[in-house]
Amino acid sequence: MSNPHTSSSGESHGSVSSYIIGFVLAVVLTVLSFGVVMSHSLSPAGTLAAVSALALVQVLVHLHYFLHMGGDSEQRWNNMCFVFTVAFVAILIVGSVFIMNNTALHMMSR
Repeated sequence: MSNPHTSSSGESHGSVSSYIIGFVLAVVLTVLSFGVVMSHSLSPAGTLAAVSALALVQVLVHLHYFLHMGGDSEQRWNNMCFVFTVAFVAILIVGSVFIMNNTALHMMSR
């Protein structure tokens, strides 16, 4: 009989306790972000920095606990695909912003 948390290739898909830990961390980070914004205790720049940091931590929690992307050698292919996707999206966004800014700069100067 096979383990219900293992796929046909033998990869682990996490346990219930792992999912509960990830869910609790995600909820705590969401509540912290909401609290930072609603309390108005920080300056706008401080609020942006705090929410950005909490969002980055939440992305890492999701990647680790729900997508099971770790540093294992079995995960190397998934990690390479993820890094390529992030790089592609970053190039697409930065290139689009550059093109829009350059176009606006040249069209407004006349």
